[in-house]
This record gives sequence, C-alpha cells and structure tokens, in this order.
Amino acid sequence: MAAKPWWAVANRGKNAGLGLAATSYVCVDYLRHVSPAWHARLQPALWAGLALSAVVRVPFYRHWHSELRSAVPFIASMAFMLSALLVEMMSVRFVTAVLGLDWHRSTSPLPDTGQWLLLALNEKLPSLMVEILRAHIIGLHHYLMLFMMLAFSVLFNSVKAPGLGLGARYMFTMAIGRLLRAITFVSTILPSVRPWCASARYSVPSYPHPWAQEYYTPYASDSDAIHKLIQSDTHYAHAGEYPGEYQPDWGRMSFLVKILRPTVSEGTSWYHFLKLAGGGCNDLLYSGHMLVAVLTAMAWTEAYGGYTSALIWVLVLHSAQREVRERHHYSADCVVAIYVGILLWRMTGFIWSAKDAMRARRLAKLDEVQARLIHAAKDSDIDEVRELLEEVEMAGVERRSSRLVIWVFAGFTIVFCLTVVLLAFTWTSDG
Repeated sequence: MAAKPWWAVANRGKNAGLGLAATSYVCVDYLRHVSPAWHARLQPALWAGLALSAVVRVPFYRHWHSELRSAVPFIASMAFMLSALLVEMMSVRFVTAVLGLDWHRSTSPLPDTGQWLLLALNEKLPSLMVEILRAHIIGLHHYLMLFMMLAFSVLFNSVKAPGLGLGARYMFTMAIGRLLRAITFVSTILPSVRPWCASARYSVPSYPHPWAQEYYTPYASDSDAIHKLIQSDTHYAHAGEYPGEYQPDWGRMSFLVKILRPTVSEGTSWYHFLKLAGGGCNDLLYSGHMLVAVLTAMAWTEAYGGYTSALIWVLVLHSAQREVRERHHYSADCVVAIYVGILLWRMTGFIWSAKDAMRARRLAKLDEVQARLIHAAKDSDIDEVRELLEEVEMAGVERRSSRLVIWVFAGFTIVFCLTVVLLAFTWTSDG
C-alpha cells in the first residue's frame, strides 16, 4: 500500500487538533462536578491557551479579505438574532402572564410517553448507565462555545473560510428558529411540566388577562359551553369580577403593558422590566436549548465532520433526554427542535457553505467561455487562449483591500470575537 503524502498526514493531524481541543473543553468543564479544585486550575489555563493560540495565528491567516467581505452579513445577522431574541422574550412573558398564576398552579402537566419511557428505563438499565444519562455533561453554554471554537478554527485552516460567514449563517439560522418558536408557543399555550415554576419565578397577577376573561375562562371547564361556542362561533359568556389591570406609564412603549402585564413590584421602567425578564415557565414548543444544540451539531457536521461531529450528535441526544428527564420540556419539544434545526440549517447554505465557491465560479466561467476557447484552440490563437484562461482564473480571485485596512480589521475582529466568547461564556454558564 502506497504511503500517504506528507501534506495529507499533516492536514489530518491539524484537523485532529480541533477535535482534541473540543473534547478537552467538555471534559475539563465537567470537572466542576467531579473535582472543583482541578476545574478551577485547568479551565482558565485551557481558555488562555486557546485564546493565545488564536491570537498567534492572526498574522499567518490568509483569508482576511474574505472575512472583510463577510463582516456586513455577520453584523446584520447578529442584529437580526438579537431582535428575534427580544421578540421571543416578550412572547415568553406574554404566554406566562396572560392566564395568571392561578392557572399555572391548578393546571396539570400533559401526559408525556417519553417521560414514562425514561422512568421505565431507570428500572431496567444498569445503575451506572442511568447515572451517565442523568449527568450534567453538557449544557447550553457548551454548545455555544463549541461553535465559537469551530468558527475560530478557520485561523488554523481546519474549517473553510470565512469564519464570519459561518458565524453569520449560525446566527441567521438561530434567529429564524427563534422567531418560528415564538410564533408556535404563542399560538397555543401549553401547561408547564413544572406547575410550581410560574409562582416561583414571576410576580404576574393571579387572575387572567381581560382577553382570557372574555374568550377562554368562561368556557375552560364547561363542555356544554364549549359546544355552544363551536356552534355559534361567537363568544357569549362573561367571567366574574376581577381586579383592574395595573397601567404604568411607559411612554411610547405603553403598548407593551397589555401584552406583558407588569405589576407594581416590578418597577415603572419598561427598560428595567425587560432587562430583568426571566425564562419561560409554561411549555415552550419547541425547545430553544435543543435548537442551539442541533445547529451546533449541524455546523460541525458540515464544516468539520469526523469523529468529533459524531460525538456532538451523541451529546445532542443526551441533552434531549435530560431535557425530558428533568422536566424542562415535553418529549415533543425536543423531537420538533431536532428536525426543525436540521431543516433550517439546510435552508441557509446560501450564507456560508463548506463547498468551494471560488472553484464553482471558475467552473461557471469556464463553461461560459468554452465555445470561444475551443474556437481559439482550433485557430491556434495562443493569445486568445491565454486571455480566456486568464478570465477563468480571475473569476475565482478575491478583490483585495489595502494592507492597513486588513490589519485594522483583523485586530478589531479578534478582540471583538474574544470579548463575545467571554460574555457568552459568562452569561450562559447557568443555562
């Protein structure tokens, strides 16, 4: 068997470095549950080493021109994602507040056969396997960090450039997924898997919103009333007397008062109110945590592949069963998040793709000039052949910016991205 060329072996070793770094990160972070002392020592050292290695590679990176072209889509995708998260946050508050805390306390969770299956397996599987399934091996912040490591790996040529293009696709896809999620769980309000959650986390009124008082409450527990409502297709019953709604003066943002139902204890500033907004309590179909996990796994599968991608998919399944096991979501939420994440990632390949776009442009140009090239070759017109081949070559060449612009952009990009990594790691470490 012929030996592989040296560059193939070197490339394989280089690519293995990213998988090793990702595995090391997950293992070191899990030490917080096994040995907090070693975790406190190794985690800062690992992150410092990864950050330093990225900074050292900056002068040797050859694709800053393509990164510069991807900067605008990256910023636009980030703004779109933040806007989608704001819409989702307000939607979460609405579906929790609209029915009041009494509804959350009294409404039983929906039957979930996935939960029943996991409880049955606890009795059948070896205790060690059950403990592994219960272990907090990976969380939301791990998936975000794994994606950031993937995007940074363009500096080491482990992943196709541009890294900002990959980041833009990730954020754009997540924004679309978050908006679809908000539309889904606002459309039909489902009871929480944890009935006590809303009372512990929110101070919303106990009684229902006037909308619910008029359109839902009179019919909720009366099958005859529901039958009559279906026949007439017009609401006819009226609920009893309820306290008046608190109406703070939020100026131009006062339209949010009816949607979010603030209380006196939550202050009079809409900005302060939104800044302190927490996560949802009633079931949110589909799981946002699982969407992040699936998008990270899809990005690794397309951009990197190999055993690390397979390992991440195993961790995605582990996360899914933990979401159900710990009663954060129903099984349907995790199942839907998995196939929605896969489909959305497949639909956004126009932003970034592992395929060689420059090669595709050259082939397209070659196909365009093929007839002229054959004609010039038959006429032995060497100059014409040379010009046509030069056109083909130039079709895949990136337009260059000035060296000063590139260096300023490179410095700003690295500082900005490392700051985002630090903030993401800090703000999402608790899930």
